[in-house]
Formats: sequence, C-alpha cells, structure tokens
Amino acid sequence: MIQYTIRRLLMAIPVLLGILIVTFALARMIPGEPCKAMLGEKATVEVCERFNERYGFNKPITTQFFIYMSNILKGDFGNSIRFSRPVTIILIERLPMTIELGTIALFIAILIGIPAGVLSAVKRNSFIDVINMIGANIGVSMPVYWLGLMLAYIFALVLKDTPFWLPPTGRLTAGLVSIPFYEVWGWTIAKETIRYHLVEFFANIYIFNSLITGDWKILVDAIKHLILPSVALSTIPLAIIARMTRSSMLEVMKQDYIRTARAKGLRKNTVILKHAFRNALLPIITIIGLQVGTIFAGAVLTESIFGLAGVGRILFEAITARDYPIIQAFTVVIAMGYVFINLVVDLSYVFIDPRIRLE
Repeated sequence: MIQYTIRRLLMAIPVLLGILIVTFALARMIPGEPCKAMLGEKATVEVCERFNERYGFNKPITTQFFIYMSNILKGDFGNSIRFSRPVTIILIERLPMTIELGTIALFIAILIGIPAGVLSAVKRNSFIDVINMIGANIGVSMPVYWLGLMLAYIFALVLKDTPFWLPPTGRLTAGLVSIPFYEVWGWTIAKETIRYHLVEFFANIYIFNSLITGDWKILVDAIKHLILPSVALSTIPLAIIARMTRSSMLEVMKQDYIRTARAKGLRKNTVILKHAFRNALLPIITIIGLQVGTIFAGAVLTESIFGLAGVGRILFEAITARDYPIIQAFTVVIAMGYVFINLVVDLSYVFIDPRIRLE
C-alpha cells in the first residue's frame, strides 16, 4: 500500500510540472497586452514600458518562467496586477467559496446520481428506467447558465411569497456576519504567518466555520444561499454519474457470479448491493473523480450568475484584465486540486479491489 502510494505521488510530479509550464505559456498567449488591458488602449509607449518593467514583462520569457517557478517553490504567487494585493491572500478569500459550492454540488450529484443509476439498472427498460435516462439526457444537455437563470427566476421571483423562496445571489443575507472560529475561541494568532493564513482559509468556509462554532443561524443561511447554485452546477455531473452507474451495473449483472449468487437463493438486495454494486464501483469512482474538473469549469458561470465571490468569477475577471499572477495561481491551484482528487481515486481502487495492490 505504501509503495503504491509513493509510486502514484511520484507520477503526479511530472503532471504538476507540465501544468505549470502550460499555464505559464497559455496565460501569455491570451491576445492583448496587460498594459493595454489595465491602463486602456490610449496608454503611451513610455507608460507601457514602465508598466512592463515594474511587473517584469520586459524580461526574456525564459527568465520570467524561472522567476515564476522559483516563487512557486517558495509558496509566493506574486501580487495581482489589477488589485495590487498578494495573490495568496486573494486565494484565501476566494477559494473557500468555490470549495463549498463544488463540494455540495458533487454531494448532490453522487447522492442522486448513484441511486438513480442503480435503480435504472435493476428496473431495466421499465418506466422508471426510461424516466431516469430521459432526465439524465436533459441534465447533460442543459447549459449551466440557462438553468441557473431559470432557478433564480422561479425560486426568487415566482415563489417569492411562499415558503419555497430561496435567495438568488450572495453568500449570506445582508447584515449577517460569519465570525471566524479562532475569534470565537479566543485564539491570538500573529497575522501574515502560515498558521494565520491556514486558519483564515478554513474560517472562510462558512459551513465548516458555523458547524464548529455552533452558529446555526449562519449555517442555515449559508446553506440556503448555496442551494440554487449547487443544484445548477450539479446537473451535468449528476446525469453523467447516473448513466455510468447504470451502464456499469448492467455489465456486472451479466456476470456468472451474479447468477450463482441468485441461484444460491441470496436476497435480491444482497445480490445487488454486496455483489453487483461493489464490483461496479471502479468505473463509477473514476467518473466521479473526472467530474471534479467539470464542476470547477462550471463554477466560472455559476458564480457569475449567482453573484458569488469565488475562484471562477475572479478568474474570469483576471483573464479579461490579463492579470497573469491571478490566472497562473488560480489555474495551478485548481489543477493541483484536480490531481489530488485523481490521486485519491487511484488510492481508493486499492480498498475496493485488493488485487490492484499486487500489480
């Protein structure tokens, strides 16, 4: 198990290096210059020269890359061109929102998608199967931005005078403030230290912060604000997970050991859950890991539609403004998260199928 984990970790290193190189290159291939994007098209040559000298854009591209790599190894993502603030601080402020949104969206997709897929496989070609697969096809085909707008219109306007009303924008109701857990517990932490940034990051995850501090009002309000964007973001992963679960279950249920289990007189639920579902898990877990990328990609539109200050929204704004430090940092962090999720998926294979340990 330890050797398998080490091997997977070593395999992730060239992947991360490739991500750093591609991110650096693509950021500079975006049409337009940062100077013109930030200062306007009428910025003079002299002004742009000073701008490029200030941010190091006048240096050779290879020199810029090595400076970028050395700073990354130190944990320094540089300063934002647009906001004139350290990118690390912006990450601490924005990333928790996207983590909350993505986690809840993935939880919804798994909670509904897997049972729907199993039920469709067990009731193959039945009315339930047809309805589930029609719903899955609609979910895959439905654009996130359209569904988000429709959900906001229905639950915020049409149902505004009913108990089903849900907030269409923002993270908390105006006037409510989430007090960080370290302040509630009376911790004294020196600012600008690694410990401070770490606890501040977790404190900005409002659901986690309210749970450990017992602030149920903030918890309920934060969840209410995340329902609509999470549902909009979860539709495509949910549909894909349901379809993959159905396909994997149907493949497994054709195997001889399933027929043998039935012939032995085992209960139907035991055959389905213990024998069929467990052996169908590998492709299901694989597709769940891949959907993390879909969720991060969909977060760009979802956060913009629902007015959420997360990674997706600021990344879109940074691309428009040619803010290279933010583009590079946020893309790298998202990619590293994606690599980490796939590493977890690989390691989970060992627990599901012990034969993998011997390979």
